[in-house]
Amino acid sequence: MRNKIIHLLNKPITIKWMMNLYRPLRAAGIRVNYIANDYRQIDVSLKLKLSNKNIHGVHFGGSLFAMTDPFFVMMISYHLGTDYIVWDKAADIQFIKPGRGTVRASFKLSSEQIEDLFRHTSEGQRYMPQYTVHIVDEHNDVVAHVRKTIYVRKKCIKAL
Repeated sequence: MRNKIIHLLNKPITIKWMMNLYRPLRAAGIRVNYIANDYRQIDVSLKLKLSNKNIHGVHFGGSLFAMTDPFFVMMISYHLGTDYIVWDKAADIQFIKPGRGTVRASFKLSSEQIEDLFRHTSEGQRYMPQYTVHIVDEHNDVVAHVRKTIYVRKKCIKAL
């Protein structure tokens, strides 16, 4: 029974449902729309509402930034497994134009990027790759670029 529950909890549809109930994302109005079965793509959106609108009537920059927070770490953790430490190390955002209406971001990891993670950390060394995600509006115009630096390291296994 326990294995069935763990298997169910690792399904993308379950993770999507849980992420959409996760208070920090839900309170910010962030919605997870899609998680690929292989966890190589996650799509999120953010509707413009009174709660995330700034004084100029466009998306509050902090909400745009928040919509990019946990997803690369989540995807990388899934692919590397429990023998690895995966954290957000740094992030920066470059605002391109005001965000109006619903904005979207699509997080993607290629096979090459995943292999690169294993290659750079196989002997316990730390690795801090950078990934960029673009936040786009309803017309596919770029609203912001977010660059995430992720800390990745294989856990040290001490001899008994």
